[in-house]
Amino acid sequence: MKIILLTIGKTADRLLSEAIDRYTARIPHYVPFEYRVLPDAKGARGDAERQKLLEGQAILAQLQPGDSLILMDERGKEMTSRQFAEYLGRVTVTQQRNIVFVIGGPYGFSQAVYDRANSMMSLSKMTLTHEMARLFCAEQIYRAFTILRGEPYHHD
Repeated sequence: MKIILLTIGKTADRLLSEAIDRYTARIPHYVPFEYRVLPDAKGARGDAERQKLLEGQAILAQLQPGDSLILMDERGKEMTSRQFAEYLGRVTVTQQRNIVFVIGGPYGFSQAVYDRANSMMSLSKMTLTHEMARLFCAEQIYRAFTILRGEPYHHD
């Protein structure tokens, strides 16, 4: 079992990229982890449906049978950091295959990706840039494992 954070498009902001790297480097101390960045859909700029379709195909091509696909989506379930830690604690014990968190492109996900998803989570009711969502998702995964280990990172 491995946790994978899958994103569409590179992070252009250097400061955000460095912060994402900092958290994604910490997570493997707790659990097998991989951060994957898929390229933007080429030739689909301005055509939202085509871009979602191409990005969706790229996302689905990354999955193995049995992987648990969790979409980071504004309509997903919101959790506190402790609830998310409890969730990760449960699934890392019971899940045999990979747990794949996906942050999509600017237009969201294709219907095929929604159909394949096991669940959806929301980082906030507020709209976040996709680059910030990457950072916040990586930080929350890291925070969850510090909570599970009783480390002093998280304060209630």
